[in-house]
Amino acid sequence: MKNYELVYVVKPNSDDETKESVLNKIKDVISSNGEVEKVDAWGNRKLAYPIAKFTEGFYVLVNFKAGVEIPKELDRNLKINENVIRHMIVVA
Repeated sequence: MKNYELVYVVKPNSDDETKESVLNKIKDVISSNGEVEKVDAWGNRKLAYPIAKFTEGFYVLVNFKAGVEIPKELDRNLKINENVIRHMIVVA
């Protein structure tokens, strides 16, 4: 298993339940063949440039260990989630 970092940005006008549901979905995908090591919610931050007419976003950093197929599945899930405006997965 490799160490990964996932940073994703949720729409700033999302309620707490929506933010929690996105995080729970991510944890479910990772737990199928890996483990979540740390979740760090950075809160609302200004974006470097407007994305979908938003100038702010709610940032979350997730550190996890997983097999090589998990990042692909996470990428697929985050792309179809309308509450996530950006995400990035890197090998730590």
